[in-house]
Amino acid sequence: MSFDVICFDCDSTLSKIEGIDELARRVGMGEEMSRLTDAAMNGLIPLEAVYEQRLALIRPDINSINWLASLYIEEIVEGAKDVFTVLAARNKEVHIISGGLFQAILPLAKYLGLPESHVHAVAIYFNEDGSYQNYEQSSPLARTGGKAEICRRLIKSQDSLVMIGDGKTDMEAGQAGACVIGFGGVADRRVVRELADFYTSESSLVSVLAYIL
Repeated sequence: MSFDVICFDCDSTLSKIEGIDELARRVGMGEEMSRLTDAAMNGLIPLEAVYEQRLALIRPDINSINWLASLYIEEIVEGAKDVFTVLAARNKEVHIISGGLFQAILPLAKYLGLPESHVHAVAIYFNEDGSYQNYEQSSPLARTGGKAEICRRLIKSQDSLVMIGDGKTDMEAGQAGACVIGFGGVADRRVVRELADFYTSESSLVSVLAYIL
């Protein structure tokens, strides 16, 4: 099956890391934050129950976000660049839809050849001195069902859309009529295996091309 619009999650899909967990580890809160992230990605607690809590605890400043942006690229998933090159050559419309932080994900998106307008994530706001101020609380991506909401905006009556990701929040894209591919190359989650239309546990993202082209 060939899709017109192809959407990727970022954390544990395009990059091997979970950005919020890395920010937490940087300030000595790694284990506590990883438990919260894992619970949300496995659908045990709603995303909105942990989103504000995590950022309020970590309070990432602009230097932390720039550090994370570099780490996303350093830890890029095997085959991700190749996949985006193939999709660009075929003139596919590609987006990143993530509950991560927009400013941290944008450099990875640019590295993969995506325009800023095709990056859907949660903006973070800083004070004049670069310290943490707040995040985009109105963003649908900071709550359960947000990825389905973004997919509905992107899908047009004549288009077919596929969402590729590793977490329960990615599976919600199916509510918008999207086909959902679970990527278990970084994080192999049982709930995703059960809910995805297709699933791959190969470490290389190239494995998804068989399902989307």
